[in-house]
Amino acid sequence: MGLIHEVDYGTKPSNATKLVSLTIDGQSITVPDGTSVMRAAMEMGTQIPKLCATDTLDSFGSCRLCLVEIEGRAGTPASCTTPVAEGMVVHTQNAKLAKLRRGVMELYISDHPLDCLTCGANGDCELQDMAGAVGLRDVRYGNEIETHLGQAKDTSNPYFQFDPSKCIVCSRCVRACEEIQGTFALTIAGSGFNSKVSPGIGEMFLGSECVSCGACVQACPTATLIETSVLEQGQPEHSAVTTCAYCGVGCAFKAEMRGEELVRMVPYKDGQANHGHSCVKGRFAWGYATHKDRITKPMIRAKITDPWQEVSWEQAISHVAAEFKRIQTQYGKDAIGGITSSRCTNEETFLVQKLIRAGFGNNNVDTCARVCHSPTGYGLKTTLGTSAGTQDFDSVMESDVIMVIGANPTDGHPVFGSRMKQRLRQGAKLIVIDPRRTDIVRTPHVEAAHHLALRPGTNVAVVNALSHVIVAEGLVNEAYVRERCDWDEFSEWAAFILDPKNSPEAVEQISGVPAQTIREAARLYATGGNGAIYYGLGVTEHSQGSTTVIAIANLAMVTGNVGRRGVGINPLRGQNNVQGSCDMGSFPHEFPGYRHVADDNVRHIFEAEWNVPLSNEPGLRIPNMLDAAMDGSFKGLYIQGEDIAQSDPDTTHITNGLSAMECVVVQDLFLNETSNYAHVFLPGSTFLEKDGTFTNAERRIQRVRKVMAPRNGYADWEVTLMLAKAMGMALDYTHPSEIMDEIARTTPSFANVSYAALEEKGSIQWPCNDAAPEGTPIMHIGHFVRGKGKFVVTDYVPTDEKTGPRFPLLLTTGRILSQYNVGAQTRRTANVAWHEEDLLEIHPHDAEQRGVKDGAWVKLASRSGETSLRAKITDRVAPGVVYTTFHHPMTQANVITSDYSDWATNCPEYKVTAVQVSLSNGPTEWQERYQAHSEKARQIAPQEAAE
Repeated sequence: MGLIHEVDYGTKPSNATKLVSLTIDGQSITVPDGTSVMRAAMEMGTQIPKLCATDTLDSFGSCRLCLVEIEGRAGTPASCTTPVAEGMVVHTQNAKLAKLRRGVMELYISDHPLDCLTCGANGDCELQDMAGAVGLRDVRYGNEIETHLGQAKDTSNPYFQFDPSKCIVCSRCVRACEEIQGTFALTIAGSGFNSKVSPGIGEMFLGSECVSCGACVQACPTATLIETSVLEQGQPEHSAVTTCAYCGVGCAFKAEMRGEELVRMVPYKDGQANHGHSCVKGRFAWGYATHKDRITKPMIRAKITDPWQEVSWEQAISHVAAEFKRIQTQYGKDAIGGITSSRCTNEETFLVQKLIRAGFGNNNVDTCARVCHSPTGYGLKTTLGTSAGTQDFDSVMESDVIMVIGANPTDGHPVFGSRMKQRLRQGAKLIVIDPRRTDIVRTPHVEAAHHLALRPGTNVAVVNALSHVIVAEGLVNEAYVRERCDWDEFSEWAAFILDPKNSPEAVEQISGVPAQTIREAARLYATGGNGAIYYGLGVTEHSQGSTTVIAIANLAMVTGNVGRRGVGINPLRGQNNVQGSCDMGSFPHEFPGYRHVADDNVRHIFEAEWNVPLSNEPGLRIPNMLDAAMDGSFKGLYIQGEDIAQSDPDTTHITNGLSAMECVVVQDLFLNETSNYAHVFLPGSTFLEKDGTFTNAERRIQRVRKVMAPRNGYADWEVTLMLAKAMGMALDYTHPSEIMDEIARTTPSFANVSYAALEEKGSIQWPCNDAAPEGTPIMHIGHFVRGKGKFVVTDYVPTDEKTGPRFPLLLTTGRILSQYNVGAQTRRTANVAWHEEDLLEIHPHDAEQRGVKDGAWVKLASRSGETSLRAKITDRVAPGVVYTTFHHPMTQANVITSDYSDWATNCPEYKVTAVQVSLSNGPTEWQERYQAHSEKARQIAPQEAAE
């Protein structure tokens, strides 16, 4: 298979419904009004030469290469900026146009290095192609003219270089940075002959505001901006479309290859989640797949203090099966369990929960979604009837008011964040509810109408206060509520919400948000048109996470903002397949499709399919597994693709529980913090090495396609399959498509999903069944899935985690753009150039009180433990609040977090921890001991000894 070539129509399509007919080069064509002449020509198969034009950007008309003649009009207008008109007659080729185009191209080439044979873009250069297209064979201008040749290259960015000698100043890179990414990091400095592309004011790319999304590289028609990987490896030869394995946006990419060597990841224009855009992680940070740290051979050891011994796959699998069988014989069938991965495919996750339910004979299965978005599932299912967001990402372009609660889309979900910024630049209003001044609050050409900088832990109080204003001031969409919701439940809720304790004035004392700001934000959301709510872990990772999700649903329903485009309740999922891992039945009380294990009818579906009786008792959640391990009743754990020792709260509790088990099996790419306590390590495979599907935050199911052989020998689903067979299960899958067929047979919301349908449609948003054969981009149109929308009383209950004299500050946590989750992947790429360590953000007032200088080592202590890291003094956090990320294991941020969790789902309260900050001399003794233990636990015995 060769390279996938996408058609570039030169200009964007028109959304007009009125049609216009015209003639181009003697052929008639009908197109929507507002279409450019260039695009109309391309749609009939005629490519007009161009350089500054591309269909991902607004028309610009600067290169003068796309000139055409139009009968009845003087001159030769640019086809990219000329709209079609009824009856227009266009000529794209004649001797006059050919001469003009050659003259224009001759000027470009006269100021361009003629090094095509050694240029990294040779064969993939639009300037080269257009020179051929216009028939340029000679350049009349020689050394007597001034040129821009010989300028120094900017190689500061680790992923691409900038060679100004090859720049034709078409402005495509500048426009891409503005229109697509919205960072405005690039500009055209100077004028006339002195015009040049500049990142910032004379800065290098690495030191500028550039976020390395790759939009400028993608837009460049020459080798001015080009990937370092292409320069080093050469042009790719073949490609396949796959889905990014980082965040929950689910960007589609073309993986462009030479043999089995990945050359570059190019965002796919037809990707229905990203529309050809990308971020630094998906675009460039894929080097971890071939990193030297990857473990590619299975390993076992008798005790966690022993060095690892490499063994064959057969030895490793038979050892795990024998150990799990021994444990169940000795301690009972409930003494083992498993954890599925939100980084693995739907098919792999389905297979792990099937192994546990049908092979282990219990429901002891859980997933990392427990510690991030389990309150989303509970809250939205309770109020609306489904455990997922209501909209597709494109819906934001029809929003008039956007409310962002506890989310940082420009860092955590940057491609969607860029689209949100596009809509805000068009005039939509923004409300941000977050303890920290995130980038979206104030960014180029975007500023929030209201920033509610609430005290961590007071989400429920603030959302209740917003609803209080809406009910008290008569802003309820009563017609919607009467038609769509249970009126009696609404009346009960409205009486509760009108209680003075929920007034903005009362909530100001709790949250620190001025009452007037709450009132103004509530009025804007209720009266500003289409209101959309986007939220993240700053909502869910609280002791009242589920309550906040329910309160958000109440707020959306009372204003009628559910069930059409431009509105809705939209959880921004953290990992690539958090939604899918939940859909696939990774919780101990639910089968795939969010159906309870106690439901006899549902259970019988799976018993008939799997030909084995299944337990009707919910199993253990992750915290319960660890508790049971310390009690002596839980002894074996299969962990696929999760690092709970770094990502889960209260690290001491995690490590004590793991240490108490007799057989911990970790299946992953690298030796991680959890593997320090493992007895068996099964090497995992990357998304590049497997077939399957991911489901993103908008319920979009997309294909993952294998582009190289697994370095470990097997895709993750094949490893689970081997283990299942060793445990005695009769399974015979030969391809992940067969697993998806089983998912469709047993899970109503996936009933019409198949690999054939995904190939045809590109992607499908569940539910996809006979009632919705094309999938469901927007949920709850006309009626809620549960029938009537359910209003639920949401009492604000303060967290038990209180500040006091010993711990007067509140710690909250989050992500940063360049790193991902626990950093296992991104720390093994050049992304460390932007973020090589976690820092503690602290307000200048709090820093001054403690004698803390910027960059100083500080000790961060809580009731649970202590750690050390460097301080970053900033007013992005309010006085009394500190903030850090959790991407680097040495930070051990979760040593600090408490074991408090959401009342309904056990989702940990990461976002509120009472702490004290004091000066430190460096890492704590605990960190040094942990580091020493990690180094010892990672020792691998020489191969000769293992043999």
